[in-house]
Amino acid sequence: MVSPAGTVPPHNEASGNGVEAPGLQPFIFALFFIFGGITSLNDVLIPKLKELFTLNYTQAMLVQFCFFTAYLIIGIPGAKLVKKIGYMRGAVVGLATMMAGCLLFIPASHNATYSIFLLALFILAGGVVMVQVVANPLVSLLGPPETAHSRLTFAQAFNSLGTTVFPFVGALLILGSIATVSAADLSGVALNEYRRVESRAIVHGYLSLAAALGVVAAVVWMFRNRLKGEVHEASAGLAGFDLLKRPRFGFGALSLFLYVGAEVSIGSLIVNYLMQSSVMGLSEQHAGKLIAYYWGGAMVGRFVGSVVLRTISPGKVLAFNAAMAVILISISTNSVGLVAGVALLAVGLMNSIMFPTIFALGCEKLGSRAADGSGIMNVAIFGGAIIPLLTGALADISNSLSVALAVPMICYAIIASFGIYARHAA
Repeated sequence: MVSPAGTVPPHNEASGNGVEAPGLQPFIFALFFIFGGITSLNDVLIPKLKELFTLNYTQAMLVQFCFFTAYLIIGIPGAKLVKKIGYMRGAVVGLATMMAGCLLFIPASHNATYSIFLLALFILAGGVVMVQVVANPLVSLLGPPETAHSRLTFAQAFNSLGTTVFPFVGALLILGSIATVSAADLSGVALNEYRRVESRAIVHGYLSLAAALGVVAAVVWMFRNRLKGEVHEASAGLAGFDLLKRPRFGFGALSLFLYVGAEVSIGSLIVNYLMQSSVMGLSEQHAGKLIAYYWGGAMVGRFVGSVVLRTISPGKVLAFNAAMAVILISISTNSVGLVAGVALLAVGLMNSIMFPTIFALGCEKLGSRAADGSGIMNVAIFGGAIIPLLTGALADISNSLSVALAVPMICYAIIASFGIYARHAA
């Protein structure tokens, strides 16, 4: 899943060869694990809430819209807050916000109200964005500068692990209800009671997350004064948006917007897609477990891609992966049974190198504007809000998930063209 670099660049002048903070690094790595897990857990939530509130696909995709809109609204203000209060306190504020979002699932379930679930997800995502703004720079500071890259790579691996583990566990806890009826069969008081009872599993899962976040927040707070002489450069309110006038950067930002949207769209539809009798005809819980293969493929692909990118132009690799994603979606939507299901899950493998490669190619040779470019690229993650909503709308209009997958297919085609365009150094 997306694990963007923070919009606040690390400042190592005060830290010399790295800040000594024994015992903190494992908790920071745990944050990356939780980031990926929380974001990919939306893919399990969507089919559950869709059934509970008898939603169409457009309404169900509001889960992703509310979650990823936080990147647009919170990203730059969050970076400014971190500059004001510092990395460690900024991380604690983000963790506390994530906890508040998790706890909001309690009244959402008690009142059986979809809008409260959406509000809870937005607040949760706001906290995620806040912590992501500081997480990568924090990892860079907690050790010698010469090993910063290896620490960041190691942290990214925990992010991928989270995206693989959380959907599997979430499917066991949240999906697979023992109820013999569905929300569509009920009304009035009976419907509200059904929703309250069936959403308890969601509440229990997010309360567990809140507890884990509380532990990590407490540890980070204990180390809040360890970073001495922290310095941040001031920036204007809309710093970086002028970079969109540069063709390479503007195309890169668009590609990142489309990539996150395509990746999230497919992940959001996988459960319902695999449940179709024309595909694999799986139960909701069994289909939910298979989401782990979608995100797990991305994790494996990152290791393979890190080797391939040493010898082959990043632009060519990006173009190849994006073109393969188009082919796999085409195979899936024009096939039935196991072939259709496996082909769509395999898109996860193609996603593996896309985010960091698009990010790096778009920001190539920005020099002193690198931090501004990073900030705008993080805002582009807002694509995870818009593209899934368009995909859901097409699914409702066409009454076909196969037709709806044309939206991410077009996104990948444009990304492939960016890879060809950027295959040579800027």
